[in-house]
Amino acid sequence: MMETANDSFQIVGQCPAPERTARLPKKWFQGKPLISIMILAAIILGCLCAELIMTKDPTYMDLQNYNQAPNREFLFGTDTMGRDIFSMLWYGGRISLTIGVLSTFISTFLAIVIGSFCGIAPQWLDSLLMRFTEIFLSIPSLLLIILFQAVLGKANVFSLSVVIGLTSWTSIAKVVRTEVRQIRNNEYVIASRCMGGNFFHILWKHLTPNFLPSIMFMVVMNIRSAIISESTLSFMGIGLPLEIISWGSMLSLAEKALLTSSWWIILIPGIFLITTLLCMTNIGNYLRRSGNQKESNL
Repeated sequence: MMETANDSFQIVGQCPAPERTARLPKKWFQGKPLISIMILAAIILGCLCAELIMTKDPTYMDLQNYNQAPNREFLFGTDTMGRDIFSMLWYGGRISLTIGVLSTFISTFLAIVIGSFCGIAPQWLDSLLMRFTEIFLSIPSLLLIILFQAVLGKANVFSLSVVIGLTSWTSIAKVVRTEVRQIRNNEYVIASRCMGGNFFHILWKHLTPNFLPSIMFMVVMNIRSAIISESTLSFMGIGLPLEIISWGSMLSLAEKALLTSSWWIILIPGIFLITTLLCMTNIGNYLRRSGNQKESNL
């Protein structure tokens, strides 16, 4: 009886604590496109160190070995003018990536300035600028690129980068305007205005750090779009001339390659181009998802 009475009482503090299930720490690489990052980094590194990888002079026209299929001497074969495709890929990749990065820098700068100005401008000026932006956005970018390039004359790396940059800022500008309108009435922005800060001071010190993560995926996708635009123009014969080697100018020989059944002239540069674009797309999608998750947590 005594044991039964004693068992009916429990001393507080001596009961065993419930077992806690151990949570495995989330690994830093989970959900990240590591394969795309590594492949893209390898392609960029190979293009930057092209002189160490090239087996032939990419500009040399070996007319005795034109339209050669891949072999030991020419790893990826030769084109219709006898140039080594393996060396051209790494050498020409620098031109395509340079156009993509330079044009994206121009378009991003224009988008940040114009979008931020619309975001803090009065309502009537904001509506006027947005109508202009929407009209500019409704015109196919390829037509604008052809028009602007015709005005500038013969295409080169710099002129093509400027033209592509001037025609690809509208989408980013609309996102920047929306973000600026949400943060323009915050205390630190108002305080900076009261202390005499001008537009560019407020833009770079207070506005840009807040909306930059929201547009990073669009910046990466703009690089991809610029490379596609350069390749499309060169494929159509109105982009870079043949003496300037790029992935687009290599694909411009597709018609001659099809007539001679030289599949390697089209397939191998196309694989490099598509692989680069797919890697950039995966990285851009990851940046978009991570940005959406941060906004939902807030």
